[in-house]
Amino acid sequence: MTFGDRVIARCREVGAPICLGMDPRPSLLPEAIVTAAHDTVADPDDEVLVVSGAFRLFAERVIDLTGDDIAAFKPQAAFFEAYLTAGFAAFESVCRTAMNRGVLVVADVKRGDIGTTAAAYAQAYLGPCGASSPLADAVTVNAYLGSDGVRPFLDVAVPTDRGIFVLVKTSNPSSGELQDIATGTGTVAERMAGLVNEWNQPHGTSGYGSVGAVVGATYPEHLKHLRAALPGSILLLPGYGAQGAGADDVAAGFDANGNGALVAASRSLTFPWSKEGPAPADWEDRIVEAVAAMKADLARVFAAGA
Repeated sequence: MTFGDRVIARCREVGAPICLGMDPRPSLLPEAIVTAAHDTVADPDDEVLVVSGAFRLFAERVIDLTGDDIAAFKPQAAFFEAYLTAGFAAFESVCRTAMNRGVLVVADVKRGDIGTTAAAYAQAYLGPCGASSPLADAVTVNAYLGSDGVRPFLDVAVPTDRGIFVLVKTSNPSSGELQDIATGTGTVAERMAGLVNEWNQPHGTSGYGSVGAVVGATYPEHLKHLRAALPGSILLLPGYGAQGAGADDVAAGFDANGNGALVAASRSLTFPWSKEGPAPADWEDRIVEAVAAMKADLARVFAAGA
């Protein structure tokens, strides 16, 4: 198997290509979660411990609520790392909770370095540590340093059916400042897609390999072109929900059989009340409803195109 095979199998198992992003923000957490963290940490007067504990409790409850309906879980490491040791301990805990539930974990770390440093990053997230199993099934990688910054990740990931997602065309408004610049062989994003094809060997039984690509759903025309240019790569499609993309925008990221992509959404699923104010009493129901609505939205588009 390749990581691509695992993604296809998981999407079929749950019936949706949803990748739930976890970008926890203290101001949006339900009061009950913060109270529970305050009551359980070693020092309730230590704000770092309380917030980190609340992140862990909230993320693990979200996994409990949605684990049967999401293909992947994508925790953004920066939100946890901001709280140092306690924060990273929470990050590790929620990754393991998701993996134990059978949910694929994409550690959103966007690492990019070369040589032994890249190898250390790869080992940290994709390799075992002592008696502990690997922390994630895949990581996001910034390949601006070229092949030297990617191959160390592949050396760790491929033998164990894990994967990487290389940034190709990102969803942020200023991505075009570099990614859309024309070169002699297409844009910078297109050149990066060509490198992804080189790195993405071999393909698995599903036709997809271990090297995927991050392509923003906020640029549907780019997405359509890059889907064709990356026939053997799973695409990770950020931008659905809070960033403005919908199911019609992500449709071009899938192959003719409706496979080959994970649609990432964070705030719209984990904090669906964020535009209204504090978390409501029925926050758990709101999260379940948000995931169900996204699942139905994606199913509608694929049914229409069938």
